[in-house]
Amino acid sequence: MGFQEFLGNTATADRLRESVLHDRVPQAVILAGARGAGKYTLALMFARLINCLTPTQSNGLPDYCGVCRNCKRIGQAADLETSAAAALAAREDLREVDKRETRILIQPHPDVLIIPPDPPQNLIKIGQVRQVIHNAYYRPPVEARRSIFLFTSSAFMKEAANSLLKVLEEPPPNCTLILLSENPAEMLPTIRSRAMLFRLGAVPNKTLEELLAARRPDLKAPRRALIARLSEGAVGHALGFDVDAYIASRQDALTILRSALSEPDFSALFRTTETYRGGGDGQEKTLNLLRTTNKLIEDLLMITAGTPHLVRNQDIAAELGQLAQSVDLDWIDRAARELAEVERGMRRNLLRSLSLDAMALSLERL
Repeated sequence: MGFQEFLGNTATADRLRESVLHDRVPQAVILAGARGAGKYTLALMFARLINCLTPTQSNGLPDYCGVCRNCKRIGQAADLETSAAAALAAREDLREVDKRETRILIQPHPDVLIIPPDPPQNLIKIGQVRQVIHNAYYRPPVEARRSIFLFTSSAFMKEAANSLLKVLEEPPPNCTLILLSENPAEMLPTIRSRAMLFRLGAVPNKTLEELLAARRPDLKAPRRALIARLSEGAVGHALGFDVDAYIASRQDALTILRSALSEPDFSALFRTTETYRGGGDGQEKTLNLLRTTNKLIEDLLMITAGTPHLVRNQDIAAELGQLAQSVDLDWIDRAARELAEVERGMRRNLLRSLSLDAMALSLERL
């Protein structure tokens, strides 16, 4: 294991490694990139590199060994979802009075603290930031070179973001904050200006297809190509992409578009929307349908704009081309608005099947 396992964005990874080589590790780092781009993976690699007890070298730059005590313990948090779920379950076992005061934190190593969004709001809360402040100022690293505080989201409550400024403005020695963000522009300017920004760009589709061929050999070439395009250059998104669920949602989305643009018989539409019921599973299924429909509408926009090579659903490009003959930019704008309206209606617990029917009827070609 080591940085040679990190796919894509070699320049960004090398800049982080060079900071360790020259003993100039930043006090605060922002890793920015799309969801699934590998921000969390790279952050854990950086934490291991900083605190590795027996560092090695690869490609002329420092690398972590992956087998020392610090590397192993920090690596235990590689599965963020599982670690966060375990922390949440531990909180649920507490008394009601203690639950309100307990924040979700992950600590795989005494000197490494991982701060995920705290449910149910899924925001970084002030209680989590206060724990970071306490550890940073009153608990110097004892088993590592530097204390690492890793925020896995840039969605802060206002009070939490303002409290974090204390650590950024007066950083204690031997302490590094790492903030992960899909959109750094959402962060306070005072936070961005006090941290070094490293961006993770999109990995080329060809590289993603080669990776999928090696990691998911059960997938046929057309599906690998589809996943690569839909993943938008994000390695993690590509590796975990549920292509069967996507194709099922896409079939339903095509039924809605056909009903609106080409087929006046709505019996197929009603049979489809009737399956979108209430409950948590129904909510997730409906959200997947809305996202998939939005991707198809974006493809229709690409065709209408004269850039069919940018279409992501290339395996159904012929049908999308036929549908695109019936739309214009005004229809595409209206369709995007109607999709957003259905999603807002879900928050008000509107009947999903009727909302989808109403959306399809509103998109019927004039």
